[in-house]
Amino acid sequence: MISLYLTVTIVALMIAYAGIEGTLRVFAWMDLQIRYLPLRIRLELMKRKLKSQLDKDREYFLRRLENEKSK
Repeated sequence: MISLYLTVTIVALMIAYAGIEGTLRVFAWMDLQIRYLPLRIRLELMKRKLKSQLDKDREYFLRRLENEKSK
């Protein structure tokens, strides 16, 4: 029950400080951040995968280049 009172108090103080429109903008911003979070996680995973693949390809091409130079 205390969490309900705390939440209502925080929202009331936000409205008193920034007004209704400013408070709604904060909630819209929080909503966008929460929606964007899975996308950021997927992008980070794709980045790691791409980096590992490029490192493998780089090593392969460097070995191939050295083999061609030695011939």
